[in-house]
Amino acid sequence: MKVFKFGGASVNSVERIQNLGRIMQERQEGPKVVIISAMGKTTNALEKVAEAFFAGKKEEALALFEQVKQQHLGTAKYLLVTHYLDCETRLRDFFTEVEWLLHDEPVRDYDYYYDQVVCSGELFSTAIISAYLNETGVRNKWIDVRDIIRTDDDFRDAGIDWDYTAQKVNEGIKPLFKEYPIILTQGFIGATDENESTTLGREGSDYTAAVFAHMLDAESQTIWKDVVSVMNADPKQFPDAVPLPELNYNEVIEMAYYGAQVIHPKTIKPLQNKGIPLYVKCFLDPSLPGTVIHNKTLPALPPVIVLKEKQVLLEMSSRDFSFVGEHHVGRLYHLFEQLHIKPNLTQNGAISFLCVIDDRADKIEKLALEAAADLDVQVKKGLSVLTVRHYTPEVVEQLISGKTVLLRQQTKETVQFLLG
Repeated sequence: MKVFKFGGASVNSVERIQNLGRIMQERQEGPKVVIISAMGKTTNALEKVAEAFFAGKKEEALALFEQVKQQHLGTAKYLLVTHYLDCETRLRDFFTEVEWLLHDEPVRDYDYYYDQVVCSGELFSTAIISAYLNETGVRNKWIDVRDIIRTDDDFRDAGIDWDYTAQKVNEGIKPLFKEYPIILTQGFIGATDENESTTLGREGSDYTAAVFAHMLDAESQTIWKDVVSVMNADPKQFPDAVPLPELNYNEVIEMAYYGAQVIHPKTIKPLQNKGIPLYVKCFLDPSLPGTVIHNKTLPALPPVIVLKEKQVLLEMSSRDFSFVGEHHVGRLYHLFEQLHIKPNLTQNGAISFLCVIDDRADKIEKLALEAAADLDVQVKKGLSVLTVRHYTPEVVEQLISGKTVLLRQQTKETVQFLLG
C-alpha cells in the first residue's frame, strides 16, 4: 500500500488535473491512499472570504465566495460529462454549508471561522478530482477526512488525537480496500469531537499523508511537487543549486529547522518512526528520479545553503552594566513561548542578549515592549540569516564575499551568518 499526496500547484488548472489523471492511470498497481490539497490559490481566496465575514462585511464575503464557487463549477463542467451531475450535487452541498455560516454574525474567535471556511477548498477539489478519475477509468472511493481525523480545538493548528484516528482508519479505511483500489481524500483538515472543522497548520496536507502512511504501515509516501527534486539551495536565490537524490530524515529536519522550504519536521516524524521512505517527485515529469528520504546513512552531501531574508535583530542589554543572567534569559524564552516566536539565531554575552527573528511587526513590538521592562532594547531590520551545512571554507568565502557580516556562529557541521 502506498500513499500519494498532490499539492495545490498540481491541481491548479484543468490541464494539471488531467496530468494528475495520467499519473494515476500509469500507477494503478496496488492499493493507494491519495491525499489532495485545495486547487492553487483557493486557500488564499477563502482566507479573504473569512476575513471579510469576520470584519462584518457579509455581502463582500458572499461575493468573494461566489467567485470561488463559479471557478470550481466551471472546472467540473469542463472535466466531467457522465459524472458531472453527481459532482455538482456534492459541490452545492458544500457551498451551502459555507453560505449558512456567512449569513450568521461572528460571535467566536477568527481562527474558528477561518477553519470552517478554508477547509472547504479541499472538499471542493477532491470532489471534482474523484469524479474525474472515476470517469476516466481510475476507480476510487471519495471520503470526507473529517470523519477519520479527530483533532483538538486548537483552530488553525489543530493537534491530532492519534488513538481515535487510528481506530477510525482501521474501521473506516482498511475495509474499503476490499472493494476500491484507491481511497481519495483531503489533506490539511480534520474535525473535533463536536464535528467542527479544523486545519492542521503549516504543510498540513503533507502531514495528513504521513499520518495515513504511518497508520496503514504504507510501503512508501510520495509527494508530487512542481520541482525536479529537493535541491541543496533555493534555485531562485542560488542558480547553481544542485539536486539531492537522497537524504535521511535527520538531514531534512535540520534543513527545515534552519528555514529551507523542504518537508516540515512534523511530516517526517510519523514516517521516521516506522522507517517509511518518502519520495519527492516532479508531477511535470514523473520520469525524473526525484529525491528519496530514508533512515539510511548518507554519503557526503554537497554544501546545503539556506538564506532567510526579512530578519530582525533585537539587541537587549542591561542598563547598569550588570550581567544578563539566567533570570533575564529565562524570561526572554518565556516570552518567545508566549508569543509563538522561534529565534533563528541567538547569542548571549556578559551584558547583552542578541536574538534574530522573522520580521513580524506585531510580535516584534510586543517582544520589545515586554523586554524593555528590564533591559535596553535596540531593533535592527532588513537583515538576512545565511546558513550553510556541510560547509567548506571555499564555499563560505564565496557566499559572504562583499557582504557585511554582523554575527557568525559555527559548529563542525553548520555555520551561520547574520548579514546586513
